[in-house]
Amino acid sequence: MSRQGGRRKKIWPRIWLLLLLLAAVVAGGVVWAVTTAVGPGAPRLITVREGQSVWEVADMLEAAGVVRSAQALAGAAYATGKWRQIQAGRHEVDPGMTGLEILDALGRGGRHAWQWLTIPEGLTVGQVAEKVEQEGLVLGADFLSACNRPQTFEVGFSLPEDSLEGYLFPDTYRIEQSQGARGTIAQMLRRFDQVVCQELFGGEAEHGGRSLGEVIVLASLVEAEAKRDEERAIIAGVLMNRLERGQRLECDATVQYALGKNRKSRLIYADLEIESDYNTYLHDGLPPGPICNPGEASIRAAMEPGDVPYLYYVARADGSHVFSRTFAEHRAAAARIRGAEK
Repeated sequence: MSRQGGRRKKIWPRIWLLLLLLAAVVAGGVVWAVTTAVGPGAPRLITVREGQSVWEVADMLEAAGVVRSAQALAGAAYATGKWRQIQAGRHEVDPGMTGLEILDALGRGGRHAWQWLTIPEGLTVGQVAEKVEQEGLVLGADFLSACNRPQTFEVGFSLPEDSLEGYLFPDTYRIEQSQGARGTIAQMLRRFDQVVCQELFGGEAEHGGRSLGEVIVLASLVEAEAKRDEERAIIAGVLMNRLERGQRLECDATVQYALGKNRKSRLIYADLEIESDYNTYLHDGLPPGPICNPGEASIRAAMEPGDVPYLYYVARADGSHVFSRTFAEHRAAAARIRGAEK
């Protein structure tokens, strides 16, 4: 036997040993990945569609942050045969479950009668009603009907008599499909109580000599007018300056609210003559109620308006505003903006 042949015989056992060690490490990593939970966290609803492959489902679970490795999960699904048991539908999983527990949950076919509902800042009651219907939770007409009867809800703060406009707190909610329109609304009112009444108002009925209702009306104007966070307090300050001087607010957002479903991308002068209690071009003071459901940032701005010298503002195309002290400055700013847009 040649010396080279003898060396080969010695090398091959070492190679096999290294390969076995590598396989053991990989297998150990897979086992660890599917038997160790990611960690604590809120539950997620995962929708598995008909015909989705194991790899697609595993990728979706990794993207949702509930498994450590899509590859490890798919491998475990094939190794255990659980891939055959995965059922289409909506499944509740959370980061506190191991990969193997998640595979079991996907195999049980459990469809959970709840879902997340996100209400953005600035929607009107009517728009919220449309959204809950689009999400398949309740009929929009039922939701709107309940919102038009505020006094049927028991809360620890004062509500308007004719509408819950302004009090459906924008947030993300876990909604049980069985709770219906009133249950969904009650959940939003509880959140309003928690954030606005208890945290921001500190359990008091007024802030700075203004009632909760007055603050929410002003906050709704700020929400509708401000497109940038840094301008919310400034716009609130402008509106307060006009109120204190007895000037009409002349707020375009109130006219848009008066137009209802006939809102326009740009108002014309004839729109400013629409007869409505909400038209602040025709009527003094705040409108009779909120014009949308403001978020926390706008409510904070309404509670603590900026100490600014301005009485006017005009919007640029990018949503920011030019603020002015006098009407002459305001007209000049508006002319510059119109010229830039041509």
